[in-house]
Amino acid sequence: MTYCVGLKLSAGLVLLSDTRTNAGLDNISCYRKMFFFGNPDERVITIMTAGSLSVTQTTIARLEEAIEDELADETTSILKAPTMLRVATIIGNTLSRTRRDISDQFRDLKQQASASMIVGGQRRGGDMRLFLIYPEGNFIEATEDTPFLQIGEHKYGKPILDRVVTPATSLADAQKAVLLSMDSTLRSNLSVGMPLDLAVIERDACRVTTRRRILDGDPDFARMSAAWSAALRDSFVKVTI
Repeated sequence: MTYCVGLKLSAGLVLLSDTRTNAGLDNISCYRKMFFFGNPDERVITIMTAGSLSVTQTTIARLEEAIEDELADETTSILKAPTMLRVATIIGNTLSRTRRDISDQFRDLKQQASASMIVGGQRRGGDMRLFLIYPEGNFIEATEDTPFLQIGEHKYGKPILDRVVTPATSLADAQKAVLLSMDSTLRSNLSVGMPLDLAVIERDACRVTTRRRILDGDPDFARMSAAWSAALRDSFVKVTI
């Protein structure tokens, strides 16, 4: 399984994913789940993936193949699409087609392959947008009322986001929020694991402004996790019923 989270704020996007993939307790691997596409100073697109690795890898490969196609146009290439809405539509269609193709191969085994994606970015002159794309290819968008989207094992990390994240949250506080959200998930679910990939896209920059891989044993992450645990214990003791 996995956990990915994206925040859409007034100041920009904050994105975080883990890298664990497991096909059983004795078959655990590490695969990148955050992918970047773009043209310098013209557009930036980030995709985070969760679900069947065969579906997500094939979908990303097909998107890359479409970009490199000499006949690519605004209906097939996410780097030529005129809006982020069109980018989400291309990715959704590609994901849906890939899921059906792979599921057809599994039909005799009575198995299903499924995946979902978070897509965020901005085109020069357009709005910064963040979408959650479902396996069927349809999608929803982050709004001011719900400025974050999650895929994978999202339930453990959702409470802190519900309590602290608003569109006005600063990029610094947002990074802290997604990391604490991930920390809660890591503690509660063994199918989510290090390393972590963190990215920040500042509004109107049209590029990834911060990119960081957080390895197991990272001292800053460990210090933050310990401080958060201590703060929760102290608050618990102070609460009366």
